[in-house]
Amino acid sequence: MTDKKTKQEEKYKYLTQANIEPLIVKMAIPTIISMLTTSFYNMADTFFVSKINTQSTAAVGIVFSMMAIIQAIGFFFGHGSGNYISIKLGAKDTLEASKMAATGFLSAMIVGFIILIFGIIFINPLAHILGSTNTILPYSKTYMKYILIGAPYMTASIVLNNQLRLQGNALFAMIGLISGAIINIILDPIFIFYFDMGIKGAAIGTIISQFISFCVLLIGSNVWGTLPIRLKDFSPSLEKYKAIIVGGLPSLCRQSISSFSTAFLNTSASFFGDAAIAAMSIVNRVSMFANSAIIGFGQGFQPVCGFNYGAKKYDRVIKAFYFCVKVSTIVLIIFAFIIFINSHYIVNLFNKEDEALFSVANRALRYQALTLPLWGLITLSSMILQTTRKTIRASILALAKQGIFFIPIVYILPKFLGLFGIEIAQPLADLFTFIISIPLGYSIIREMKIELKNNTKVT
Repeated sequence: MTDKKTKQEEKYKYLTQANIEPLIVKMAIPTIISMLTTSFYNMADTFFVSKINTQSTAAVGIVFSMMAIIQAIGFFFGHGSGNYISIKLGAKDTLEASKMAATGFLSAMIVGFIILIFGIIFINPLAHILGSTNTILPYSKTYMKYILIGAPYMTASIVLNNQLRLQGNALFAMIGLISGAIINIILDPIFIFYFDMGIKGAAIGTIISQFISFCVLLIGSNVWGTLPIRLKDFSPSLEKYKAIIVGGLPSLCRQSISSFSTAFLNTSASFFGDAAIAAMSIVNRVSMFANSAIIGFGQGFQPVCGFNYGAKKYDRVIKAFYFCVKVSTIVLIIFAFIIFINSHYIVNLFNKEDEALFSVANRALRYQALTLPLWGLITLSSMILQTTRKTIRASILALAKQGIFFIPIVYILPKFLGLFGIEIAQPLADLFTFIISIPLGYSIIREMKIELKNNTKVT
C-alpha cells in the first residue's frame, strides 16, 4: 500500500509540475501508438474481408454500427469513471478514486452482458435497421453474432484502458491495446483464408484478440496500475452514477450517434447499390486512421488536463490546450495532403476489381481529405470540455459532427444530388462542427482565465 501511495505521489508531482510540452509529448506517444495500432487493425479487418467479396466489405461497415454501440458503453463508463478518477487523484482523494475504478469496470461488464442477450435475440431486425440489403444480410448476421459474444469484455477492456490512461499510466494502456491488435492482424488471414472461414473467421479473430487485450489490461491494472480493481470497492450509488454520467455522457453521445449516423449512411447509400455501402465503409476506415493519431494526442492531453484542473492549476491546462491544437492541426494538414494525392492508391489496396466501388471511394476520400485539418480543434475542444466536466457543452459538440449536422445532411442531400450527396455529407458536417467548436471550446478557456484573475486578486 505504501508503494501504491508513493507511486500516486510521484504521478501527481509529475503531472502537475513537469514542463507542459515535453509532458504532453511523453504522455501522448503511447496513446498515439495505441490509437494508430487499433485503427490499423480495423483497416486490416476491412482489407482482409475485402478479398472475399463486396458484400463482406459492406457487412463489416454495417456491423460497425453495432460495434459503435458496444464501444459507446465502454467509453461512457471508461471516460465517466476515468475523468472522475483523474480529478480525485489531482485532489489527492485516493479512496474515492478506487471506489470509482471498481464501479465503472463492473457496471460496464453488466451492461455488456445485457447487450449480448438482447442483440442475439433481435439480430434479424437489427441487421435490417443498420442498413443490410438482402444480399448483404447473411454476411452481416454472421459477423454481428460473434461481435455480440464479445460485448461484455469489449466494454470492460475499454473502461480499463481509459482508467489506466487517465491515471497517467498511458504506457500500459498502450500495451493492452497493442497486444490485442497484433493478435487480430495475425489471426484474420489464418481464419479467413487458411481455414476458409470467410467473414466468420474475421469476426472470431476479432473477439479472440479483444479478449486477450482485456486480460492484459486487467492484469496490468491490478499489478502495475495505481488503482487495482477490487470487488470490495464496487460501490454502486446514485452519486457514483451521476458522476459517471457527467464525465461520460459526451462519449456516449459521440459513440452512439456514430452508430446511428453509420446506419443512416448505409441506408442512404443502399439506394445506389452494395458498392456504394462498401465504398463508404472503406472511406470511414481510412479517415478514422488519420483521425486516430489526433485522438491519441488528445488522450495524452486528458490526464494532464484532469490532474491540473483538479489541482486548480488552470494556467497549465490552457497552455496544454493551445499546444495540442497547434500540433494536431499541423499533423492533420500533412495527413490531408498525403491522402488527397494518393487516394487512388489507397482505395486500390482494398479493391481493384469493382470499378463502381473504386469510383465512389476515390471521390469521397478526396472530399474528406479537404476537411481533415479541421478535426484538431474539434477533437481537443471536445476533450477539454469533457475532462473539465462541462457536460452540456461537451455533449453538444459530441453530437454535432455525426448527429446534429451529419444525419440531416446524409438524409436530405442524396435526394437532390444523388451519390454526390453521400460523398460530401461528412465533409460538410465537419465544416459546420468546426464553426461551433470555436465558441464552445474557448468558453472553458475564458472561464479558467477569469478564475486565474480572481485567484491573483485574492493573493
